[in-house]
Amino acid sequence: MLKSKWFFGLVLLLVLGMFFVGGCGNGADLPGEVVDENGEDVQPEDGDEIVITVAAGAVGMELELTRAQAERYNAANEGVRVEVLDTPDMVDDRLGLYLQFFEAQSSEVDVYQIDVIWPGDLAEHFVDLNQYGAGAVTGEHFPAIVENNTVDGKLVGIPWFTDAGLLYYRTDLLEKYDLAVPQTWDELEEYAQIIQDGERADGNPDFQGFVWQGNSYEGLTCNALEWLASNDGGSVVSPEGVITVNNPNAIEIVEKAAGWVGTISPAGVTTFAEEDARAVWHAGNAAFMRNWPYAYATSMADDSAVKDLFDVSALPAGKSGAGAATLGGWQLAVSAYSEHPEEAADVALFMASYDEQKERAIVGTMIPTIMSLYEDADVMAAHAWFESLYDVFINAVARPSTATAPQYSAVSELFYRAVHDVLTGSKNGADAFEELELDLIDLTGLDAE
Repeated sequence: MLKSKWFFGLVLLLVLGMFFVGGCGNGADLPGEVVDENGEDVQPEDGDEIVITVAAGAVGMELELTRAQAERYNAANEGVRVEVLDTPDMVDDRLGLYLQFFEAQSSEVDVYQIDVIWPGDLAEHFVDLNQYGAGAVTGEHFPAIVENNTVDGKLVGIPWFTDAGLLYYRTDLLEKYDLAVPQTWDELEEYAQIIQDGERADGNPDFQGFVWQGNSYEGLTCNALEWLASNDGGSVVSPEGVITVNNPNAIEIVEKAAGWVGTISPAGVTTFAEEDARAVWHAGNAAFMRNWPYAYATSMADDSAVKDLFDVSALPAGKSGAGAATLGGWQLAVSAYSEHPEEAADVALFMASYDEQKERAIVGTMIPTIMSLYEDADVMAAHAWFESLYDVFINAVARPSTATAPQYSAVSELFYRAVHDVLTGSKNGADAFEELELDLIDLTGLDAE
């Protein structure tokens, strides 16, 4: 599933080479990649038309929602056309592609969808949106996200939607087996095993108790941070810049998760990303799933085997007595290499506006970053669970991207590789985390507790 960096480099070289040979006006056309709101390749009809390319995600309904936004912007803005670049689902793959564009200082992409953990590492490649009118609207958004997106006084990205890990559960199966929503990891293990055994005995050999994201990538960092935080195991590196990961509670909970592999979770869960877990859930073959809010809308689709048969809650607790959800979410940033930064900023601010976030929330369960949308009658009528889980969203656990900037990506990679080693049984927790601690000291120069 993972694409190697040389592949992205080859793709970029081919794209730039084809652009150069073709002599295409402003360089917005990426052959075979840039599409209009209907998913069709397009070519400029007017040499004076400004084309703004948005690099967007395609997980769940993301791509179709962004294409719809492009269509609305295009209809209201003569002389500017927004095109959408479909980027990889895996966050590490997407970052690899972006880095290739940045290294080339390419103007091919004007607006980037960036992860909440990237502003500190990538700030130099983006303009200050405060210089393009963002200051007039940042007060509408969650202050913590705006603060996260501000690097040395520069607003790197406008918040687009936020995320936090949730527990999806089958309401019909809890009722069938007379079980409650699990409040602890111990309860989740017990209930998942009961339901899995029962459903397999009833003739579904593919049924799984619990699916989640266990591949060796950023998604595993998110899952594992939730385990650690829920078990008083720290956050890998503290906000004060102290390496805390090598502690008994962290080791204990990761080894507990390793015990799920091949029991209540499929052996192949160590290769799962978000969409892999959702596919099992969507087919009706899982009792519980850890995933982001986007999966709610797709689970309610007509082709979903779990439509109207599930609900969501906060994730279970460990020793801390409370569950934890990793803070996720995405921002829109304007490339410092764009030939049309003013128009690109206008597109970004439009896409992150009240009306646009409202539409994405209602249609795609993309969690708004604009606070007043949690009091919007239309949004609450469509998704009352937004309000019930509001505290989860605003109190989500941040990854240590600020404390380790600009080295967060390398820190995270060391962490998720160590966790993956434990999950796959290639190392025990104590050895993996002792080595991880030493590697983090070497990488960051920070002290360990």
